[in-house]
Amino acid sequence: MNNRITFPVFKSLSMLVFLAVLTTQCKQNSKEKVAAPINETDIVIPEDFSIEVVAKDLGNLRHMTVSKDGDIYVNRSKLKDEKAIVLLKDNDQDGKIDEEQQFGNLPGTGILIKNGYLYTSSNSAIYRYKLNEKEEIIDIENPENIVDGLADMGRDNAKSFVMDNNSNLYVTIGSWNDSCREEGTGKGIMPCAILDSAGGIWQFKADKLNQSFSDGKRYATGVKNAVATAWNHKTNSLFAAVHGRGAFHDFYPEYYTAKHSAELPAETLYELHDGDDAGWPYIYYDQFKKKKMVSPEYGGDGEKIGGENAIDPIVAFPAHLAPNDLLFYTGEMFPEKYRNGAFIAFHGQSPELKKGYFVAFIPFKDGKPDGDWEIFADNFSGIDLANPSGPIEHRPCGLAQGPNGELYVSEDLKGTIYKITY
Repeated sequence: MNNRITFPVFKSLSMLVFLAVLTTQCKQNSKEKVAAPINETDIVIPEDFSIEVVAKDLGNLRHMTVSKDGDIYVNRSKLKDEKAIVLLKDNDQDGKIDEEQQFGNLPGTGILIKNGYLYTSSNSAIYRYKLNEKEEIIDIENPENIVDGLADMGRDNAKSFVMDNNSNLYVTIGSWNDSCREEGTGKGIMPCAILDSAGGIWQFKADKLNQSFSDGKRYATGVKNAVATAWNHKTNSLFAAVHGRGAFHDFYPEYYTAKHSAELPAETLYELHDGDDAGWPYIYYDQFKKKKMVSPEYGGDGEKIGGENAIDPIVAFPAHLAPNDLLFYTGEMFPEKYRNGAFIAFHGQSPELKKGYFVAFIPFKDGKPDGDWEIFADNFSGIDLANPSGPIEHRPCGLAQGPNGELYVSEDLKGTIYKITY
């Protein structure tokens, strides 16, 4: 189990730019690239990496996918200019965006180029657009419906998805009931009927049109809300970083304090296979005890261990960081350490760490985590979260890898997209 955090050496972009101006007679390291200033926030990244703003003011950006020519498709959770999806084109392939298009009217989260199609999701459906050889949409007005009728109760309703190489589609259906409680009580619904249609990941066929919920198969259950999912082509398996449940102390003050609710449970990363059960809502993972614990709604008291039939997480993170995207890096631009490792965009903040709104990295070896996770790109928030002095500026939400191995990060407060290179 890997649940410790390490902090690599960082450099502040704004300070680098400042020093570059004042010390023009100093010889710069030939390996080091200094990015253009980022006015919105002073993001810090490891040495020898550079970051730049690709686009901004694009609305509530969620997940991204990048074509083989470097065009970026981004889904939005809310319409902007009456459109859901934004396309940023690099027509001359010089690494700079020189054209913007908008289309679609069904806002959502998931988006993916695969097998000659652009797949994208609303909060209740998955659909696709046929692409030409340059991975441009052929008919922008008439997407094909893949599956419709997925549960949307207004909370934790993002339908993120991934695909394997056998045209199987894995769709997250998050639970709108945080701990499967009976309304107005601290008592858990037993058994949790929500698990029949939510709180898990369902499998559909990506090449079959007009499916309904009943055409799918529940692939993994007990997964409260996995906005961050990825298919690992090295292991040929599904990975999911999961949002944990909320408060314990409201109905159970004899067992849990407000501090417990702030620091528990862990946000968790799983490798999921057909039939797996991660245990929600009956258990939660305590990253301090390194144990699966029985939830208080189902007889737990903060000490009772449970979940004998539930799988263990492969990494545990501090509570409330809200993992919103997961990407396995397969490029060759970044150093060897990052090859086949996992990046995670965290959308929230940890009261325990007094940190949040960052992109983390987990090294992998032979398909398994290999060492402690670390913060890779930090301070998107633009403020000191231990002593906040203003509003949060940016919240990382989506990740995508470009054709040359560059890493793109989207954020959903001001609609900014960043590009990180080495």
